[in-house]
Amino acid sequence: MAQDLHELGVACLAAQLRARKVSAVEAAQHFLARSKQHAALGAFLAIDEDVALARARAADARIAADQAGALEGVPLAHKDIFVTRDFPTTAGSKMLAGYRSPFDATVVARLAEAGAVALGKLNCDEFAMGSANENSAFAPVRNPWDTQRVPGGSSGGSAAAVAARLVPAATGTDTGGSIRQPASFCGITGIKPTYGRASRYGMIAFASSLDQAGPMARSAEDCALLLSAMCGPDPDRDSTSLDLPAEDFTQALDGSLAGLRIGVPAEFFGDGLAADVRAAIDDALKEYEKLGARLVPISLPRTELSIPVYYIIAPAEASSNLSRFDGVKFGHRAQQYADLLDMYKKTRAEGFGDEVKRRIMIGTYVLSHGYYEAYYLQAQKIRRMIADDFQRAFQDCDLIAGPVAPTVAWKLGDKADDPVASYLADIFTLPASLAGLPGMSVPAGFGEGGMPVGLQLIGNYFAEGRLLNAAHQLQQGTDFHLRQPALDQAPQ
Repeated sequence: MAQDLHELGVACLAAQLRARKVSAVEAAQHFLARSKQHAALGAFLAIDEDVALARARAADARIAADQAGALEGVPLAHKDIFVTRDFPTTAGSKMLAGYRSPFDATVVARLAEAGAVALGKLNCDEFAMGSANENSAFAPVRNPWDTQRVPGGSSGGSAAAVAARLVPAATGTDTGGSIRQPASFCGITGIKPTYGRASRYGMIAFASSLDQAGPMARSAEDCALLLSAMCGPDPDRDSTSLDLPAEDFTQALDGSLAGLRIGVPAEFFGDGLAADVRAAIDDALKEYEKLGARLVPISLPRTELSIPVYYIIAPAEASSNLSRFDGVKFGHRAQQYADLLDMYKKTRAEGFGDEVKRRIMIGTYVLSHGYYEAYYLQAQKIRRMIADDFQRAFQDCDLIAGPVAPTVAWKLGDKADDPVASYLADIFTLPASLAGLPGMSVPAGFGEGGMPVGLQLIGNYFAEGRLLNAAHQLQQGTDFHLRQPALDQAPQ
């Protein structure tokens, strides 16, 4: 059994643990060893064996006392954008190198309360800004399907770790597609819930009106288990958390898709969509028709405007949020400076990477006097229109389906010198983020170079259960989510 533990998803492993066919300590040891074996993928930034094994022993004790939670003993790891007491938190930045938080993020705490055993922290683009995981200050993450390609971003470490079977599950965050796009590039399942479903407390802020936590795992069933533990109101610590009770999303996984109306936006299937990606998406849509769903043509006419709107609003919020990193209270501080202003300048110049600096400067510019009305205010108006486009579409359909990204994962370095090219790759994920809608990526096949392709499903507000069921039903008839990369070809 031990050598096969990484073949098990969250739901199956949790059942094995509850049945005492394997212990939480054995599971933790297995995945810790596997993470060491494939350390060259760059997925982990921090691992603490002592902490993980202590938590595993506590999980075994609860199982023995018949007090097991839904995720009791299941190993996972957290994107390094969530603060944690037991592991350092860097947000992928030199600015926070070595930082230890005095508290856990709400999402981290809730998963621990459900019994999950955290092994460590996962690499990400610096302050979650990027689409390739090449912006990490420490090292790029490599895609386990082809180690010369990117895993997607910003939750690239999370996606690569799950795809490589280094952990059964991981947390991620999605501001403009940072769960869905790396899930697509690495051939796993990931869901961004409705904005406000999961508390943002303890999530290092990038763009506060967009940031949302979500799970990344092998299957929709696994994501349903994780999301059930992660979500719930947190009014005392996150004023944007929704006043909705925690929900068991696994209860939605047995619904028929007969009569389900799936909207197919014309704007998602234009000239910019690669032929290999389109073929995989078309095949997935045909599978839905076999399951009884009906495809409905719809329009999201402001799709192309989502890129300029997002890249005004998100940098504006980043400019404000990242002003706290000034070298005064915590984080990096320049060693030599003439006065307070010089300390600020040198600290931020040394601590932030190029992409973070770029977004801070853009954000500061669009918020400055004389440009606020011309850029930021106009972007917010168009954001409202994008949300309205979705509501009109949902009058004719129950879910929306299309590609996650225009292409499969690109080669490392291909877009490093052209940030706009990287931004353009977010065109299909940005609209749902701007509208605050739930969306997910579901493995749907393979394209050029044998690289995974993800199908994006978008639901109306609070439709996570419907999304997860649609994904689950597709996964009952396909095996793309079960396929894994040949890790013997990955760097050892």
